[in-house]
Amino acid sequence: MKTNTKTKPRMLFEVSWEVCNKVGGIFTVLSSKAKQMQKHYKNSYCLIGPYFDEKSRNVFKEEPIPDLYKSIYSELKNIGIVLHFGSWIIKGEPKVILIDFKNFWHNNDNVKKQMWDSFGLDSLNSAYDYDEPVLWSWTVGTLIKKISDAHKEKNIVMHAHEWLSGGAILYLKKNNSRVSTVFTTHATTLGRTLAGNGVDLYSELNKINPAEEAYKYGVQTKHTMEKLCAENADVFTTVSQITAMEAKHILGKDVDVILPNGLDMSEFPSFEETALKHKKYRNMLRQFALYYFFPYYNIDLENTLFYFTASRYEFHNKGLDIFIESLGKLNEKMKKNKSKKNIVTFFYVPTRTTSINPNIIEAREAFRDIKDLLEEEEDDIKENLLYTISTEDKVNEKSIFSENFSLAIKRKLLKLKSKSGPAPLSTHEIYQAENDPILKAFKKEKLENKEEDAVKVIFYPIYLTGADGLSDLDYYQSIQACHLGVFPSYYEPWGYTPLETAALGVASLTSNLSGFGKYCFDNLKKKKDPGVYILDIENEKKEEMINNFVDVLYRYTQFTKKKRIDNKIQARKVAFEADWENFVNYYVEAHNLAMEKK
Repeated sequence: MKTNTKTKPRMLFEVSWEVCNKVGGIFTVLSSKAKQMQKHYKNSYCLIGPYFDEKSRNVFKEEPIPDLYKSIYSELKNIGIVLHFGSWIIKGEPKVILIDFKNFWHNNDNVKKQMWDSFGLDSLNSAYDYDEPVLWSWTVGTLIKKISDAHKEKNIVMHAHEWLSGGAILYLKKNNSRVSTVFTTHATTLGRTLAGNGVDLYSELNKINPAEEAYKYGVQTKHTMEKLCAENADVFTTVSQITAMEAKHILGKDVDVILPNGLDMSEFPSFEETALKHKKYRNMLRQFALYYFFPYYNIDLENTLFYFTASRYEFHNKGLDIFIESLGKLNEKMKKNKSKKNIVTFFYVPTRTTSINPNIIEAREAFRDIKDLLEEEEDDIKENLLYTISTEDKVNEKSIFSENFSLAIKRKLLKLKSKSGPAPLSTHEIYQAENDPILKAFKKEKLENKEEDAVKVIFYPIYLTGADGLSDLDYYQSIQACHLGVFPSYYEPWGYTPLETAALGVASLTSNLSGFGKYCFDNLKKKKDPGVYILDIENEKKEEMINNFVDVLYRYTQFTKKKRIDNKIQARKVAFEADWENFVNYYVEAHNLAMEKK
């Protein structure tokens, strides 16, 4: 990558609807990257986002209006645009301008008319989820134009993310601004829509008529805004090679620079720390699995591996259908081969629930009773064990436990092991469970959590807070507790989860139809056991794809503990390749190119 790091904008504004406003993955991109942007651009760097009092107060520290902006502040306030200056309370505390545009709403129809007159953008019947961010972004363009007019000698770059920031690009273009512009689409609106509706997007790309399909699915206004941003920005970027291919056809524009998403690896624990945390959180997950399965049958937790997937509930886009079918085949293969291993696979996919499964609550309380009793008798048990060992007597139940304790434990175990039939498929009661795609797929693939099943599944349909009354592990802790993450995404412009998994020292399996997977597949050296397994499924048929997933999942069950540790080390190495310290240079390249084109 050729980057002239000496050429820098005198002022750089990075614009996103997700600045101080967590909605999706772009929040992670911006917040994790900020420290490196500051390191490179220093005081030239400022982010711009929307001002929402309830959301902003916890992440935004308001500060006095800088002298540089006092006259602009007054001018904009007079037309209903109120600026809030301060810092985003994340690492590095970057400078931020948040715009309160609620008093500018009366201009909504006029803004739409200007976009129609200048760009042919038909937004007459657009919905609120379009109008709100586009009106805000129009005010961003208004602000940046005034800054540019006040500082004619300075090179100014505006970097806008997604169509939600598109109004700023169109405003600057319409007003012949000297500001250099960069536009990043993280995923095309139409591409995500088509993939979510079961269209085989990548094999069908050349047959798709974007305008027709956008109207068919009711996303024409967002699609058109996105297309206009790509056409009118000085530099058009996206986050991965796979999305660049998609954007070329759907938006009709070649991507100028690819901006892969990274992580701030200094925020993640060292490998030594991850090893300790894996053991700690694995034991917590084992305790959860103990009372989840033991009411129904015994499960050898010493020979159990924990797999997981975590995603939004996009059944096809996230490859949940492929994963479940693969697990069904894996289950049959392991039973046929009389494998001594068990696989417990967690589906961390939030959806609508009514309550925790009452049988699990009952088992949890019985388990806690046993645990409490053990803790009460802990000192006596240790004394008895120490005495028995020192006198070289035979260690048995009678020499360690009192008769009253043994009877109490037996009664509590009977209460715990009180159920018949298979273990539940979900931790929670699912709203309209009979129509739930994950539960239906479990049953179709005969993943029924019977005692004889080598592969067990647990649908864990809530956000992982660390205080859910079950495993009590948060998102990162849940990842660290597991042995393998599986993300067979069919549509994933980048995909942070496998990257975060690698950063936490856990091996993962993903596909080259995800942006991160494609990056690894194209750029990293091929190794037999790379820590992050990338399956080439771009042109494979479904059956072959599933068989390849099964092969990797099965082979992982046969790894020794040493080999699993080697995979953890390799996974961490992959994550370090994606450190923002490396990836920020692509942003510098895009900003420099924008200034060259102006």
